[in-house]
Amino acid sequence: MGKIAFVFPGQGSQTVGMGKQLAEQYPEVMAYFNKADETLSSDLSRLIFEGPQEELTKTVNTQPALLTTSLAILERFRKSVIKPDFVAGHSLGEYTALVAAGALTFEDGVFAVRKRGEFMEGAVPNGEGSMAAILGFDRDSLFKVTAEVSESGFPVSLANLNCPGQIVISGSRKGVELAGEKAKEAGAKRAIPLEVSGPFHSSLMKPAAGQLREVLDELDMKDALIPVIANVSAKPMTTADEIKENLLEQLYSPVLWEDSIVKMIDLGVDTFIEIGPGKVLSGLIKKINRSVKTFSISDEESCQSVIDALKEGNL
Repeated sequence: MGKIAFVFPGQGSQTVGMGKQLAEQYPEVMAYFNKADETLSSDLSRLIFEGPQEELTKTVNTQPALLTTSLAILERFRKSVIKPDFVAGHSLGEYTALVAAGALTFEDGVFAVRKRGEFMEGAVPNGEGSMAAILGFDRDSLFKVTAEVSESGFPVSLANLNCPGQIVISGSRKGVELAGEKAKEAGAKRAIPLEVSGPFHSSLMKPAAGQLREVLDELDMKDALIPVIANVSAKPMTTADEIKENLLEQLYSPVLWEDSIVKMIDLGVDTFIEIGPGKVLSGLIKKINRSVKTFSISDEESCQSVIDALKEGNL
C-alpha cells in the first residue's frame, strides 16, 4: 500500500456556511469554532456560518476562517484513524498543515494567521499591487517575462506554481499587467486578473515578513511530528527553526505546489486527501498526475465516503 498525504487549502476556497453542518452535528467540531472566537476575541464563527461573503473574503478574516474550518473538519475525520505520512498546505494552508502535524497549537496557529493577514493587507497600499493567473505557458518562459518586466522598473514575479499550465504572477499593478500582455504575445492562452487585496508571494511582501517574524518569535513552535512539505522548497521539514524560517520566506517567495506534489509522489504517496472547503487542490493534483487517488473532505457526506472507501480497501 502506498503512502497517504493530507493537504489543506488556501485563500480562495472560503465560502459562507463552511463547516456549519459538522459543527452542528459534532460538539468536538464546534469546539474549534468556539476556540477561535475566544482566541481572537471576535465573532469569527458567526462570520463563517452566516457571512456576509464580502467580509469573509477579506484576507484578515479569510485566513483564520479557513484554518479553523479545515482543522474542525480534520477533527471529525480523525475518527477514521487514518494517519498521514506527509502533510502540506497551499500558502495559508501550510499553517493548517503545521497545526495538524503538531508543530503549532491551534490557538497559536489561528492567532498567527490573523496577524499574517493583517500584515499582508498592510504591506502595500490598496490598488498598487495585483496578481494574475497565466494559463497555457511554461514556467521558464514566464520567469524570463517577469524578469524582463521587473528590470524595466515594474516588479513582478512568479507567485504560485500550481500545476502544468497554471501559474500565478504577483507584484506591482503595472508589472502584472505588462507581464500578462507579454506572456500572451509569447504564446500564453490567457492572463486572468485575480480578485485579491495585495501582491501576495512577491518581493513587495518583505515588510510583512519582518512584522511576522516578531509574532512567530513569540510562539511555542515545536518540531513537527509528521513531515510537512514546505511551500518554498518542496522538501520535507520537521524542525522548529526550519519551519519558522520557511514561513517567513513563504510570504515573499513562490508557492511550489506542483513541485511539492511531485516530491510527495516520489516519496511514495499515491493517495491525497484534501481536508477543508472546496476541491481546488484535488483538481490541481489530478492535473499534475492523473494516476494518484484524490479525495476531498468538507462535510459529513464526503467524510463518510472516504471512511467507507477505507473500509472497502479502496484507499
